[in-house]
Amino acid sequence: MIQRDVCLSVLLVTAVLHAVTCNKGNKHKPWMEAQYQGIIMENDNTVLLNPPLFALDKDAPLRYAGEICGFRIHGAGTPFEAVVLDRTTGEGLIRAKGPVDCEAQREHTFTIQAHDCGEGPDGSNSKKSHKATVHVRVNDVNEFAPVFGERVFRASVTEGRMYERVLRVQAWDQDCSPQYSQVCFYQILTPNVPFTIDNDGYIKNTQPLQASGERLIRFTVTAYDCGKKRAVEDAEVEIQVKPTCKPSWRGWNKRIEYVPGSGSLALFPTIHLETCEEPIWSIQATVEIQTSHIAKGCDRDNYSEKSLRKLCGAAPGDVELLPPSSPTFNWTHSLPIQDTQDSSPVFWFNGSQSVEVPPGRLPAGGGAADHLTLSFWLKHAGGSGGKSGKEEEVLLCNTVQNDGSFSHYTLAVHGCRISFLYWSLLDSSHPVKFLWKLEQVCDVEWHHYALSLEFPTVSLYVDGVTYDPALMHDNGALTSPKRQGRMMIGGCWTDEKISVKVNDGDTSRISGSTVGRFLRGYVSGLSLRLGTVDSREVIDCLYACKEGLQYTDFDSLGKGMKVHVNPAQSQLTLEGDDAPSFSRALQHVEYLNSLQFPTPGVRPLKLQTTVRCLTNEGCLTIPDLDGYLVVLQPDAPQVQLAGSPRSAHPVSDFQGPLGVPIFPDLRITCTVSHNVSPNKLERAPRSDVQSPDGIECALERCEIGIMGEDLNPEYESLSLDVSSAWQRGLETENSSRSLQITGVQNVAVYEDILRSVSYRTAARASLYARKFHVSCSEMNGRYISNQLYTEVDVLHGIHAISPNHLQSAQQFVHNMHQAPAELSGHALVSANRSSVFPGVAMVIIVVCIGFLALIVTLGLSRIHNMRQRGSEGAEIEAANQRDPFWEDSAMTITVNPMESLQSRGLVPAQKSSVSEKEEPIEESP
Repeated sequence: MIQRDVCLSVLLVTAVLHAVTCNKGNKHKPWMEAQYQGIIMENDNTVLLNPPLFALDKDAPLRYAGEICGFRIHGAGTPFEAVVLDRTTGEGLIRAKGPVDCEAQREHTFTIQAHDCGEGPDGSNSKKSHKATVHVRVNDVNEFAPVFGERVFRASVTEGRMYERVLRVQAWDQDCSPQYSQVCFYQILTPNVPFTIDNDGYIKNTQPLQASGERLIRFTVTAYDCGKKRAVEDAEVEIQVKPTCKPSWRGWNKRIEYVPGSGSLALFPTIHLETCEEPIWSIQATVEIQTSHIAKGCDRDNYSEKSLRKLCGAAPGDVELLPPSSPTFNWTHSLPIQDTQDSSPVFWFNGSQSVEVPPGRLPAGGGAADHLTLSFWLKHAGGSGGKSGKEEEVLLCNTVQNDGSFSHYTLAVHGCRISFLYWSLLDSSHPVKFLWKLEQVCDVEWHHYALSLEFPTVSLYVDGVTYDPALMHDNGALTSPKRQGRMMIGGCWTDEKISVKVNDGDTSRISGSTVGRFLRGYVSGLSLRLGTVDSREVIDCLYACKEGLQYTDFDSLGKGMKVHVNPAQSQLTLEGDDAPSFSRALQHVEYLNSLQFPTPGVRPLKLQTTVRCLTNEGCLTIPDLDGYLVVLQPDAPQVQLAGSPRSAHPVSDFQGPLGVPIFPDLRITCTVSHNVSPNKLERAPRSDVQSPDGIECALERCEIGIMGEDLNPEYESLSLDVSSAWQRGLETENSSRSLQITGVQNVAVYEDILRSVSYRTAARASLYARKFHVSCSEMNGRYISNQLYTEVDVLHGIHAISPNHLQSAQQFVHNMHQAPAELSGHALVSANRSSVFPGVAMVIIVVCIGFLALIVTLGLSRIHNMRQRGSEGAEIEAANQRDPFWEDSAMTITVNPMESLQSRGLVPAQKSSVSEKEEPIEESP
C-alpha cells in the first residue's frame, strides 16, 4: 500500500514538471498586417478597418505563449485606443477615446503593435510584433449650415444698361467634406424683383432699370450647401440705380500754351478718368503730339547743317552738295526753294529737272571711292500724281575717276524702296545692288537718311535706326556709264539711241546722252564725305528732336504701371489697371522744347484710350480727346555790337608786320526780355561769359565788310590769328571785299577773334582813311546784330617842334583850354590811337606861343593869315558835317596851322594838308 502511494506521488510530480517545462516554450513573436485603412464617422467612436485587426502567434495553441494579450498604439496625442476582443483568435478593435471632429482634423495616422501573454499569468517573457501603420479618415457629417460673408451686399448700376454681372454674393460652409462644405446654389427669396442669381452667386438684371423709378432696390437671398442645408441667416442685397453716366476724361483744357524757355510743361495737370464706377481690367492711353508740319518733322537745332555737324562731333571733310545759291555755288539757282526756318535750305525736285555738281566742287576720288558717307533729309512725294511710285527715281548718281579707272554709284527710290547701286570698277566687274523696303520712303513725311559705304558693307540709318539691306546681284545687261567724272542730283544721265530729224523730214537714230529718272520730293542737307563714316551717336545727334513728350516722375508711378516713349518723342503710351493711379500718372505727362528760340505755332494733341473689362459685354468706351498746344512767339534776342567809331594810328603801325587793329575795344552783348531757365538752354558751347539776363549766347557767323573800294591785294590786307580761330572750331574766308568767320561759339570767343582782326598796308602805299563795318548772326542767320561802323585813319606827327614847346603847350592846354561838358566824350587820345584833330590843336597853341613876338612886328600880315585860317577851318567842319557817317559823332574843331609853318620853313610843303583823306581847299580869289 505504501509502495503504491509513493508511485502516485512520483507520477504527479513528473506531470507537474512536464507542464512547467512545456510553458517555457514562448518562441515566436505575434504577427499582424503591415498597414490598415480605417474610417470613422464624426458621430461614432468605432473605427472600421480594412483589413480587420487580427494578430497571430505561432506558439498557439499553447496557453499564454500563443495568446494575444493586447495592442499598443504609438503616437503622441492620438485620439484612438485599441482593445483585444478575443485573446485566442487575436481579434482586436480600434475606437475613439472621445468625439472626433472632421473640421479640426480630417485624417489621423499612427502605428499599432500587438504583444502576446508571455510564459505565464504574469506575462513574463512577453514578445511584441512589428509596428503596423494605421490611416484613419474622419467622415464628415453635415453639421454646419452656410454663412454669408456680409450681412448686406451693395452695388450700383447705371440706368438703361443691361449688366452681365451686377455683383456677387458669397457664402461659406464650415463642413470639411466636399459634399457638405460647398454651397451648391443660391436663391432670391423676394418675389418680383428684376434680378436673377446663378449658382455661383452672380446677380444680373433682367431688364433695364430707370433712375426715375425706384432708386434703391432691396431683396433677400439665401444659400444651400450640397447637403441641402439652408443658410442660418439670409443676406440682404441693395442695388442703387444711378442716372446715365458717360465714361470720359474730365478736367482738361483743349488749348495749352507753352512759353519758350520755361522748361517742361504738364499737359494734363488736373485730368481724371470718369469710369462711372465700372469695374476695369486694364487701361491703355496714348498721347500723341503732331509736329510733322514743323520744318523737318519737329523743332531741331537752328544752326546751319555745317555747324550742327561740328557740334555733334561728326568727322570733318563733308562737302555740301546742295548749298544755297551764290555766285560761287550757282548750280542750285534753278531749283525752287521752300520757305522754312530750318537750318539748311529745302529744295523741291518736281520730277522734270535735275542739277549737276561741278567737278571742282567734289572731293578727290582716288582710292577712297569705296569708303563714303551720304547724309540727307528727304520728303519723298510718294504716289502723289504722275508716274511717281511706278518708276525708279534717282536721288544721286556719280561716276568717280580713280587714277585712270572709273567706279559708279547710284542712290534711288522706287515706290517704298530705296536702293544703292555700286559699280566698283566699270571695266571688269558687275554692279552690286543693295535694296531696302521701308515705309518711311513713301509716307510723304520728312526723314533723315545716312548711308555709309565700306565696301562690301553698306549701312543705312533712317531716323537714327539701322536697317539691313537685301543684297541683290544685278546680273542683267546694264549699260555702263561713260568713263567721265560726273555727278547729278535729282536725276541721272543715260546713254541711248535718240531720234534726230534730218532733211526732207527723215529721222535717224544716233547715240546720245539724256537725263531721266527724275526725283519728285524735297531734299535738304545733302552732303558727301569720303573716308571715315559717322558713328551711331553722331547720327542720333543730327536727327534728334528738341521738342517732344516725356515722363520723369517715375518715383510716384503706381504699381503695375508702364510707360513707353517712341524714339521721336512724339508718342507716349501709358498702361495700368487702376483708374485713380492711371489718372495721376497721366497728370505727369510733359511737353518739353529745349530750344531757346523754338518755332512758334500750333502742335495738335490727341489722347486715345482703350479700356478692357472682365468681359467685353458692357465694357466702357472712352472718347478720344483732341486739343492743341500753342508755342508762343519767343522774344527775339538782341545782339548788340559796340566799339569806337574811329581810331588813328601812326604810319609805322599801318606798315608794320601786325598792322592796326580795326575793332580793338569791340563789345558784344546779347539780351532778351523773358527769363530762361539755365538748365533748359539750347545746346551751345560752355562759356564763362553770359549776358546780363542769364542767356548764354552763341554766335554762328560774323562778317567784316569794307566800305568804299575793295582792298587792293597788292598792298592791302585783313588778317587775324587763323590758328587760334581753327583751334576754337571757327573757319575763316578772306577776300578783297570781306572777312567771314563762321562756326558756333560763344560771344567771348568771337569778341577775342574780332578784336585781333587787323588792317595792314605795304610801305610806300598811298595812305588814306579806311571804313569798315561788322555784323554777327546766330541760328543760321535767324537773328542778326546791328552794323557797327568804324574808321581807321593815319595819325600825322610834326617832328620840328622842340620838346620844351610841346611841354609848355600841354601845360597851357591843361590850365586854360579844358573841354566843355558837352564835349567830354572827346578825350585826348594816346600817341598810337589819338585822332588827328586834338594833335593839330596842340600844334596851333605851340605855334602861337613861339611866334608871339612876330605877331607884333607883322600885324597886318598875321591878321590876313588868321582870317584865311578861319575860313579854311569852317570849310573843313562843313565837309565833315556833310559826311553821313559822322552825323551822330561829337563836334570836332580842326584848325590848319601848316600854312604858317610852311611859310617859316619848319614843315615841308608836301605835309601841308591836315590829313591825307581831306581834299585841298582852294582859296577864294
